[in-house]
Amino acid sequence: MPGSVRLRDSDILQRITVRQAEEKRLYGAICAAPAVVLVPWGLHRRKKITCHPSFIGDLPAFRAVESNVQVSGELTTSRGPGTTFQFALSFVEQLFGLRAAEDMDKILMAQTHDGLERSAEVNELEWSCGRNPDVLIPIANGCEELEIIILVDILRRAKINVVLASVEKYPAVLGSQRMKIVADKSIMSASDSIYDLIILPGGPAGAEQLHRSRILKKLLKQQMQAGRMYGGVCSALKVLQQEGLLEDKTVTAHHAVASELTCQVIDQPNVVIDGNLITGKGLGTVVDFALAIIRKFFGHGRAKAVANGIVFEYPKS
Repeated sequence: MPGSVRLRDSDILQRITVRQAEEKRLYGAICAAPAVVLVPWGLHRRKKITCHPSFIGDLPAFRAVESNVQVSGELTTSRGPGTTFQFALSFVEQLFGLRAAEDMDKILMAQTHDGLERSAEVNELEWSCGRNPDVLIPIANGCEELEIIILVDILRRAKINVVLASVEKYPAVLGSQRMKIVADKSIMSASDSIYDLIILPGGPAGAEQLHRSRILKKLLKQQMQAGRMYGGVCSALKVLQQEGLLEDKTVTAHHAVASELTCQVIDQPNVVIDGNLITGKGLGTVVDFALAIIRKFFGHGRAKAVANGIVFEYPKS
């Protein structure tokens, strides 16, 4: 919100979506949109439908369900940002079959069932800084845009000051899936400030570009020498290793990266925190990664509140 209201008020979008439904082609909505957009358009009729818990009361009671994803004929609905992977994989299954969805789920590592260890911590260190932390996320062409978006979104929900800094010549970078992301500033401009945490997003091509930045490498070494926090996801761990920032550290890593690391790698957890270092396996574990950062800075209560707001399953304690 208010994005769903603006979608609802678009006559062109309404015509497109109504035609889609009338021609029995797939369509869907997530979070507030099922209640705010589909119901006024009448596209919920004779369908089971779900939405964000804050809007469930706006759905017809006899049609509303509380499942994370609800498929009802051509319509698929879901509950919130924390169920987006399930929502997207549902469309993969409908379009390409169950096997394709299962294969994609394994690639993304998006599983959140109880059998998985979400995070682990060794050499516990207090991260609290007595104020809203400042976090730097350097970005480059080829970085995983979804990792960037998830990190920025969830950390800002917790009132963390997040700065996106481009290591390229221009503020806009092109992610691994060809999505354009515009940075807040250049890495040169960002280097004038001190950050409580620096996080490197993954993506093989993006990691290579990040490693070419002399300014970023200098910032990372200064961060480590000052005892401040730093970390990375997936391919970014190779950058940290090349700069000597993983020496004597314990990490978790994507299986494609783990074999190239010389430090101790533990496979099971999605996220590993070792003192002032935090590492994450990959794209599908970034929500856990972001929530672990919030927990370290503010405590479990703040992390749980953010998780509840995005409808993401999070441990009670």
